Amino acid sequence: MFTDCVKIKVSAGKGGNGVIAWRREKYIPKGGPCGGNGGKGGSIIIEADVQVPSLDWYRNRRILSADNGASGSSNHRQGKTGQDLILKVPCGTLVKDSNTKEILFDFTEDKQSLVLCRGGKGGLGNDFFKTATNRAPNYCTPGKPGEAAEIELELKLIADVGLVGYPNAGKSTLISTLADIRVKTAAYPFTTLKPNLGFIELEGGSRIFIADIPGIIEGAHRNKGLGFEFLKHIERTKLLLFVLDASGIDGRDPLSDLHVLRDELTKYNPELANRPYLIVLNKCDTDESKEHLSHFYEKYESNREILHEISAIAYTGTEELVRQIRSLLNR
Repeated sequence: MFTDCVKIKVSAGKGGNGVIAWRREKYIPKGGPCGGNGGKGGSIIIEADVQVPSLDWYRNRRILSADNGASGSSNHRQGKTGQDLILKVPCGTLVKDSNTKEILFDFTEDKQSLVLCRGGKGGLGNDFFKTATNRAPNYCTPGKPGEAAEIELELKLIADVGLVGYPNAGKSTLISTLADIRVKTAAYPFTTLKPNLGFIELEGGSRIFIADIPGIIEGAHRNKGLGFEFLKHIERTKLLLFVLDASGIDGRDPLSDLHVLRDELTKYNPELANRPYLIVLNKCDTDESKEHLSHFYEKYESNREILHEISAIAYTGTEELVRQIRSLLNR
């Protein structure tokens, strides 16, 4: 299961207590106070890590706590500081307050970190209160409790390009062709049940990151099919690729599919309607695609540069598509 939203309760560690202690060496009859301070409690730290693909680790963990600080001891010894709890999250994770839904932090880069809850301060031992006029204080203070919070972690993939299309349009085959990654492909709808993220390796070491989300059907914004659960993963993309089945083998018209897809995205987030896009006509190696292609060329006669005929499974037309993607992103 791909987890991209979880709610958890986190609490930092409590500070250790200060103690009351007295020196009892044999030849020091008026020993004096020697109670040490308590150690500081551990903090809750959230850190972005590119090696973490999802929030699956948190799926069955609802309460997370850092270590408490240890109490002080005699001979002026301070208690051990509690160990911080570092929570690793994928890049693209939003940290929200569970109650107000306020965004506390947006992790967009690797190694970014946020101290979410600070550990409690340690209590003071009686040695701390020793003064010239109070040479034998007989009191200490307890450690302070650590901060606590109820938060929501929401993952929105960060990619340059987002693939959008009906089930069985060939999105998974396309991303496996362009990004050279292994994803599940089959000749039936909804083989993709979780978002896939890959990248195109370019000369010079640069990369173009691509996000593929499960297929969208009409009424997705009303939670039909897999609904809008994964649409958030294309909100951060700079360019959309509408992948259409030009063969119409499933009995659908690719031009109608495009209208439905754009309508669903607009209903989910109106800003997506203004996002730059390309239309990828997949499965153009079939005889059935010719009629559908002519309809597209009639409609987009003055804007043909956004149309791309490809066959992802046969590796035809993909190089020109990558060049166009790179050109648009460079602008």
